Amino acid sequence: MTRRYWLMKSEPDECSIDDALAAPGATVPWTGVRNYQARNFMRDAMRPGDGVLFHHSGCAQPGIAGIAEVASGPRADPTQFDPASPYFDPKSRPDSPRWLLVDVRALRKTRLLAMPEMRAHPELADMLVLRRGNRLSITPLTEAEWRFVTEVLLPER
Repeated sequence: MTRRYWLMKSEPDECSIDDALAAPGATVPWTGVRNYQARNFMRDAMRPGDGVLFHHSGCAQPGIAGIAEVASGPRADPTQFDPASPYFDPKSRPDSPRWLLVDVRALRKTRLLAMPEMRAHPELADMLVLRRGNRLSITPLTEAEWRFVTEVLLPER
């Protein structure tokens, strides 16, 4: 099976790369996705072992903060059934959940690769996260984009 690559956004006050690295097994459930296209990526295309650029968003300095991998197949996101959760969905039912999650295993923290720096590289010009108006929390990456970020901009030291 072909390995795929993803950029997954998380607000650091909800789950930062440091939080993920500190979690048991450095693995966290990717809860709270409430966009059908992003959900469908998790349901139909993501597989354990796929590469993940862990992107901090909704903060003063958004950008890639770490490298991770998909650690599980999709399953129901329990936050959709919890009335106390900001991700509660009263229309979703346990026998027919609307929202899914995958587990993500953090592999390493990187220096912050901020959006302006990404925009400065023609090799990344087609990254979906850099397009105006893109708000998806999960976007696919090409293998070339993955390799440029992980091998050129954020090499393992």
